Amino acid sequence: MNTFNIEDHPHKRFNPLTNDWILVSPHRAKRPWQGQVEKAIVDERPAYDPSCYLCAGNERAGGKKNPDYKGTFVFTNDFSALLADTPEGEIDDGSLFQAKSESGICKVICFSENHSLTIPEMEVSDIRSVVDVWCEQFEELGSNELINYVQIFENKGAIMGCSNPHPHGQIWSSSNVPVEPAKESVTQKEYFDKNEKTLLEVYVKAELEKKERLVAENEHFVALVPFWAVWPFETMIVSKRAVQNIVQLTDGEKTGLADIYKQLTVKYDNLFETSFAYSAGLHQAPTDGKDYPEWHLHMHFYPPLLRSATVKKFMVGYEMLATPQRDITAEQAAKRLRDLSDIHYKNNK
Repeated sequence: MNTFNIEDHPHKRFNPLTNDWILVSPHRAKRPWQGQVEKAIVDERPAYDPSCYLCAGNERAGGKKNPDYKGTFVFTNDFSALLADTPEGEIDDGSLFQAKSESGICKVICFSENHSLTIPEMEVSDIRSVVDVWCEQFEELGSNELINYVQIFENKGAIMGCSNPHPHGQIWSSSNVPVEPAKESVTQKEYFDKNEKTLLEVYVKAELEKKERLVAENEHFVALVPFWAVWPFETMIVSKRAVQNIVQLTDGEKTGLADIYKQLTVKYDNLFETSFAYSAGLHQAPTDGKDYPEWHLHMHFYPPLLRSATVKKFMVGYEMLATPQRDITAEQAAKRLRDLSDIHYKNNK
């Protein structure tokens, strides 16, 4: 009988942050690809677009006019998914029919007045301004007695549902902790109570020793492909020092976060020489006034591209009905990203 080899044989991998398992089928990556492969669409945009509702000085979809801003600009979403004035109420029609009202505040953050840019094309100093806004908004929203969780995220690319290419992100803050952070709260607390260290502090230390799944690092942060990654080039940015939220970062760490954000996204763009699509978001402790020593700041990146600039991985069939699955291993994905240049492909031509 052959000896089990994690790089060749089907196996399951455990995600300690969510208590879930994924199926990895590395042998399938060796099969020939006869599907669709297309060249990247050239993404050239002007620095200012008069039809863009996020550009400085333009009228937004809701009828309000943007100021002539430079750098970052924050405003309450004109079409918020959560509303601060939602009346309290619930439906309890037996255990199978339950609903509860949910309140919250949603913000939009324009990263730059320059319509043509994305994070990997911005200067670290300008990305640091974005990090500073994240900190300000986390503190402001988190101090609101209505808000118990602040979810900061960015959708990049039309295939990830981004309705406007202008460089921007969002914040949805809610009265309850959302599903994914709630899962991570449970697992991190269980680990911390047992080991007196955060789960991710121990995990990052182990990954730095193994170096198999590292993509990039600096003094304060590491970018890696998690051992349990589901998406083909899924990554995670984790602080080397255990902090509960971004407000607790030092000045140097905030710059470090901006730097690793750029490093990672440059590699993403270089992978298929396209403006690489992803959904990314910070996970951090709830803002209900309690202390969460088990929480460790990190940022998830979920990109859909699989084989080229246009071939996307879909969660279908077995993955929707049974277990998430991937073919390319986390180690293979990390090596491909790690070996890419740190210089954006547009600057190499």
